[in-house]
Parts: sequence; C-alpha cells; structure tokens
Amino acid sequence: MSLSHSLETQSKLIARVTDITGRALPEWFQTIDNGPSFLRCEERANWLAQEHGLSHGYAAAIVREHERHRHSRRM
Repeated sequence: MSLSHSLETQSKLIARVTDITGRALPEWFQTIDNGPSFLRCEERANWLAQEHGLSHGYAAAIVREHERHRHSRRM
C-alpha cells in the first residue's frame, strides 16, 4: 500500500473523515499517538485500518495528515 496520493485526493478524504468514521481528526491523531510505535507510516496505516476497521485509503490519509501536523509542530 502506498501513502502517496494526489493532494486533491488527500483533501477530499480528509474532508470526509468525520462523516465516514464518526471521529474527528484530533481524535485519530490521539489514537495514533497512543498506539504502537511503528517506524514506518505504512505500518501505522495498516494498523489503523486493521484495528479500527478503516479502509486503507482513509487510514493512509489520516496517517499522512498526522505526519504533516507533527512536522509543522516541530517548526
């Protein structure tokens, strides 16, 4: 599974996360932060999909957004 999709696709997926999953992004970010310490984003997305019943597309989009926010907090 690749975490690389277009910015347009990423934006569309992220805009629908709350409606599709019933949870807002900050909740998903907390779930990722409290989850297992995987080294690779793909491992986090696989875990999120398997553990929380998400499609791989939404799981990957959430992980990608989490990484983006995590990097912006460092700066």
